[in-house]
Amino acid sequence: MTDQLVYALAAEGQLRCMAAVTTRLVEEACRRHGTFPTASAALGRALTGGLLMGAGSKDLEKITLQFHCDGPLGNIIVQADPHGKVRGYVSNPAADSINGNSRGKLDVRAIVGSGMLHVIRDAGFEIGLMKEPYRGMVPIVSGEIGEDIAYYLAKSEQINSAVGLGVLVEFEDGTSEESLSSVEAALERLRVRAAGGFIIQVMPSAEENLIAKVEQTISTAPASTEMIAGGMTPAEMLRTLVGDLGLVTLEEKEPRFACQCSSARARLIISALGRDEVEDMLIRDGGAELTCHFCNATYKISADELKEILKDETDVRCQSDSIADS
Repeated sequence: MTDQLVYALAAEGQLRCMAAVTTRLVEEACRRHGTFPTASAALGRALTGGLLMGAGSKDLEKITLQFHCDGPLGNIIVQADPHGKVRGYVSNPAADSINGNSRGKLDVRAIVGSGMLHVIRDAGFEIGLMKEPYRGMVPIVSGEIGEDIAYYLAKSEQINSAVGLGVLVEFEDGTSEESLSSVEAALERLRVRAAGGFIIQVMPSAEENLIAKVEQTISTAPASTEMIAGGMTPAEMLRTLVGDLGLVTLEEKEPRFACQCSSARARLIISALGRDEVEDMLIRDGGAELTCHFCNATYKISADELKEILKDETDVRCQSDSIADS
């Protein structure tokens, strides 16, 4: 099944619903970052959560989730936009929990720990609009990611929300992590079997009996990963979750893991370091190398490119001096 993101309404507009299958994009993110099983689950949940929150954003808005965790995982950083593009990383991809939680699942809570969740919404920054971004902050209350996002939405944005996020990882051919000869062999066989989730938000005008009904249907529905592994689309997941409340799909799109980095941006970053720093790179290393935190892509800047950067800076200075003297 290809990844899919759905934005919908239910109960005559009293419920706002977002759901997604993110198996492919989560697997790509985990492959790029070389995440261990529990870190894969944490990153995948955060990517899906950011994607779903971004689905309800305005056209030029970008949303950033920053989980500043005191557990072994370190930080989780995710950025998403309204068009289904998302990127993210964890500070410690090797964070893992040997024992599962009480439900027999990967113990994400154990590697996240406590800390703070920061959410930043900014609009139009990349096209020159300097609008002050909205910033919200709440404590990490559970470390399960979905519950923390629900807490943030209720406390900081005053929107009561049901949030379900899941990632099911497994090793190919039924092998176990312990039976593989090395970490590299384990990561080579690690696969994301199912990933995705939902956010269902109650509008301020919603009736009390509606809230109770939705809580009931969600509590009896299968887990997100179970529905996705069984072949359900996001729309089918939402119909299962809201029951007979008249789901109306407004938008469907294919989400993807997408980064904004490029060779040109890498050159700009090097240029911004200043002449002395660039000259030092040229003399000491004969070039430069930058790695993007978000996607783990590496950009190598050759000695000739560094010389070109220095030449461009000299030309700009000469032009400035000429203008000043005229």
